[in-house]
Amino acid sequence: MRAVIRVYDALLYTMAFIAAVTLVWLMVSVVVSVLMRNLGLQPFAWLFTSAEYGILYMTMLGAPWLVREKGHVHIELVTAALPGPLRRFVSRLVALACVLVSLILAWYGLELFLTNIERNDFDVRAYYYPRWLLTITFPIAFSVMAIEFARFVFGPELMHSGEAGIHE
Repeated sequence: MRAVIRVYDALLYTMAFIAAVTLVWLMVSVVVSVLMRNLGLQPFAWLFTSAEYGILYMTMLGAPWLVREKGHVHIELVTAALPGPLRRFVSRLVALACVLVSLILAWYGLELFLTNIERNDFDVRAYYYPRWLLTITFPIAFSVMAIEFARFVFGPELMHSGEAGIHE
């Protein structure tokens, strides 16, 4: 079981690393594009396209890590006001709803991915890019997010700390 957990953690952190590198690429591509414009040059078309793809990859691949780190925005105003046992129940109920939504999105993302492969769809802008390379991120990222949210449903840690406003 430990080997499976290590492989899973490696997948999660690899996805987060790719998202981080993509964020750096987005910064570089914007700076290069602005510099080229200021020098009177036309920025490369692939620069815009790669930035657009990068936004998708960064978002999808970084989201599961954010769930693990409790980095997503959530409002603890209500849960902070609840007594301990009720707060734990509500927090686990919210995490369960997140699991269900993530699994639904993973399912539909898988259908979209398979449809893109079946139809041999391409995204045609600056270059031909197989659309399945974009949509493969949906079933992977949402499945990993479902696992991460499930950790808050069944594990000892809660998604909501109940300390809203205390550490701010």
